[in-house]
Amino acid sequence: MSMTNRQKENIGFVIRLIIALIFISPLFICLVFSFVPDEKLFAVPTIKTIVSNLTGRNYIEILKEMPVFMYVKTSLVLAIIVIVMQLTISSLAAYAFAYMKFRFKNFWFTLILVAMMVPGQVVTITNFITVRDFGLLNTYLGLTIVSFAGGRSLFMMRQSFLSLPMEMKEAATLDGCGDFRYLVHFAVPLSLPSIASVSILLFIGEFNSYLWPILVARKPQLYTIQIGMASMVDDTATPRYGKMMAVAVMSLVVPLLAFLIGEDYLISGMTKGAIKG
Repeated sequence: MSMTNRQKENIGFVIRLIIALIFISPLFICLVFSFVPDEKLFAVPTIKTIVSNLTGRNYIEILKEMPVFMYVKTSLVLAIIVIVMQLTISSLAAYAFAYMKFRFKNFWFTLILVAMMVPGQVVTITNFITVRDFGLLNTYLGLTIVSFAGGRSLFMMRQSFLSLPMEMKEAATLDGCGDFRYLVHFAVPLSLPSIASVSILLFIGEFNSYLWPILVARKPQLYTIQIGMASMVDDTATPRYGKMMAVAVMSLVVPLLAFLIGEDYLISGMTKGAIKG
């Protein structure tokens, strides 16, 4: 007996729902455990133990013990600096690759795409030595300068510029519009979905960065929320699982809000210009 289209849709929905629940279950467990006292989490708690011991004490105590808002502010400042600088540099470079003619243009663009496949950790040591030699440790510039340019941002902006009608560029040129003016007044405003998409991806990535900030930041005033959360892990102390979950939940709020607010822009920006090259 063959299934109807309605039955197939229902089965597909159930499968997608199960997959979604599997992926979201760690976040749900983290949220629930953040309201359970530390001493109740030394062993795997039962549902009865969790329900009977729900409390907001972890959040109250962690806000007293740790400057969470200072860490969040530092993460926000770093993310904003990286977004502004990388969008500026990527837009200029993307415009050159999209509209200008110069020698070995395809070669350089291919080289950038190949460089995107190289993990950032490969150049961490050389970047650290360079930043240290320039005296940029414990500075906002040292924390962000390695992220001022990015191949992914350049690629997305180039694809967005290529999706614009070439006739508009030709008409603007005939009217005496220069390259920089066209970029500022036409290309960038018409590529706002891609810019928003790049900004969201950069924000989430930079806000959650851990390795580079912990290498460069030596002063607590420059610690990010991820470093603050990692500082709670101490092999010599009693595990504080509840408070760790509370900090993890607080660290998720800002990037989650950024994703929810810009979800539509993220999808449209990722797909814009996908069929042009």
